[in-house]
Amino acid sequence: MTPAALATGVPADSPRPGDRAPLAAASDDAAWRTLVIFSAYRVVLALGLSGTYAFLNTVFQLGIQQPGVAVTALVAYCVASVILVVPALLREPGLSLQVTAAVFVDVLAIVVLMHTSGGIRSGIGVSLLISLAAAGLITRGRLVFFHAAVAALAVLVEQAFQMWRFDAPAGDFLQSGLTSMALFATAGLGWTLARYARTSETIAEQRTIDLANLSQINELVIRDMQDGFLVVDPEGTIRQSNPRAAQLLGPLPAGRRPLLAEYSPEIARLMESWRRGPETTYVPFRTPRSSSELAVHFVPIGAGEPPPTVVFVEDVGRLRQQAQQMKLVALGRLTASIAHEIRNPLSSINHAAELLAETEHAQAGDDRLVTIIRDNVHRLDRIVQEILYLNRRDRAEPETIVPRAFLEQFVADFCANEKVPADGLAVDVRTDRSMQFDRQHLHQVLWNLVRNAWRHGLRLRGSVRVSLAPAGVPGMLALEVADDGPGVAPELQAHLFEPFFTTAAQGTGLGLYIARELCEGNGARIEYCEGSPGCRFRVTLKGT
Repeated sequence: MTPAALATGVPADSPRPGDRAPLAAASDDAAWRTLVIFSAYRVVLALGLSGTYAFLNTVFQLGIQQPGVAVTALVAYCVASVILVVPALLREPGLSLQVTAAVFVDVLAIVVLMHTSGGIRSGIGVSLLISLAAAGLITRGRLVFFHAAVAALAVLVEQAFQMWRFDAPAGDFLQSGLTSMALFATAGLGWTLARYARTSETIAEQRTIDLANLSQINELVIRDMQDGFLVVDPEGTIRQSNPRAAQLLGPLPAGRRPLLAEYSPEIARLMESWRRGPETTYVPFRTPRSSSELAVHFVPIGAGEPPPTVVFVEDVGRLRQQAQQMKLVALGRLTASIAHEIRNPLSSINHAAELLAETEHAQAGDDRLVTIIRDNVHRLDRIVQEILYLNRRDRAEPETIVPRAFLEQFVADFCANEKVPADGLAVDVRTDRSMQFDRQHLHQVLWNLVRNAWRHGLRLRGSVRVSLAPAGVPGMLALEVADDGPGVAPELQAHLFEPFFTTAAQGTGLGLYIARELCEGNGARIEYCEGSPGCRFRVTLKGT
């Protein structure tokens, strides 16, 4: 639905201005159908009066004063009634014109039959009430009062003619007047009902527009909301869900409504626990289908035991990451400016330390002090470099990297700079495909992972293993760095990729966080793998 549609209160699929509204068109269609029924009623009335005259006239005494005129009127009434059905079915000419013609035919035929049957005392004039009521409901306007005036005038004129021609008693005028009043009352009632119907249709049309807008708004909100939700009935069947729930928990089975216990046993168990103690409504958990940390929130709806329940599924990891990003945006700007200012003094301190080491007048013990200065300068310089890497995620320029040559060169550089024996690192490449990654970013990620692995490993031959193999996802490669150390304690695993989290006295806590940011900037994913001796990190990256 477009914003313009919401602003004007018209659904996106509603007609344009100048077109008939759906309810207005439906109202006209109902009026035409009513006219057809009214025309059929007229045919039945004409045939009924004709049958009464032919077979039951000894009781009803129709046309007793002028039989010939009565027969002519009945035949003409039958023919006219049948003819009026045709334009009603064709819906041509206009509705008001057809109703007016039909009322004139009824008035003329009924008044003539009244005249031939002894006037108002025959009781035939009552049938005009039905005609006027139907006319008022169909035309839905003040035209019905014109019809009532014509009918009342015809009844009064006919009664006056009865008094002049057949010496009818003057008391019959009272009955004629009451009949005329009844005609106007019926017309007024029909007009009132028609006006009420128009008001109801207008309100219904507006409510339809409002409901259509509300339905589309709800659909947009549910579809685009960041939390997944499931509607579960008392039997545990999933009745409704949104796309986000499928992203967090996996796709639902097609073609049927699954049980919650089949789709997500973890949530089913939590729901059973919640129903036993509903005071706890926010429960964190992990599911094998997703590596993210999730939380569920249960809200009962309706009545029943147990009641239907809405299950909201929230990605806690996403919220935590957003909070961290907000803090790091400001922190990154501050630290980047500070880091640039620190590098110049560090260079000066390091240069001064080198000059002090080369002087001829150095005293005993100065070498140890110079070493301390150099070590701390190098440590500060590494911290500055890591802080500057916080802003390099969006500068990724992926390129095709040949794995074996890159890894062999990396091992040589790492061993030379970190003073690590060459046999301490083992490289295993089990694929012929190349890697798609920014070369400098990949070098930084591997350097951090391998340095951590060597620090926490046993530092023996082959303590650190770097392997590359096809991943489980088509088109992806798995680059793993493993060591033979004690591994990561379970309570610390959830904090590995948080910024400034470290267990080392000399660490900054930014290494793994920067590695994750660089991987995400290159369309890759880094994760800690459980279930094996030591510590193992896997980088799932694009292959070519």
